[in-house]
Amino acid sequence: MHITRRHIITAALGLASIAPFAAIAQGTPSIHVLKDPNCGCCRVWVDILRAEGFRVTEERSFGTLLVRHKLDNGIPQDMMSCHTGEIDGYMIEGHVPAADIRRLLDERPDAVGLAVPGMPYGSPGMGPEDQREAYDVFLIRRDGSTEVFTSYDAA
Repeated sequence: MHITRRHIITAALGLASIAPFAAIAQGTPSIHVLKDPNCGCCRVWVDILRAEGFRVTEERSFGTLLVRHKLDNGIPQDMMSCHTGEIDGYMIEGHVPAADIRRLLDERPDAVGLAVPGMPYGSPGMGPEDQREAYDVFLIRRDGSTEVFTSYDAA
């Protein structure tokens, strides 16, 4: 095959047209989620993250193995929920909204991560937001202490 100037220009234009998408893909946050394979709310939370632009990988885990993983990674027992995510060195416990995960990644505090303990109704994956009960997203410090990161009022 003889390569012509037209071939080179066409190839260059093709590469130029996909370059912005490659940059976007590289900037897409990736989160690895450990969850019980039978939990419906965990599945919905993962779907919400995907819809919000996160790349999500999933790992099946449950019972004492999942609890041990949480404790080994600095999540206090009173902050635990049903699933655990890991993103860019941070732990994400429970039904944490995507906006709070993004804020954590933007601000980069010296912390273990974020948690929404329990399963508050109306948090992402736990029912309609317009019927939400009030809940807090907590920042877990490396010493195990916590502080409110974001508060959500009841709908």
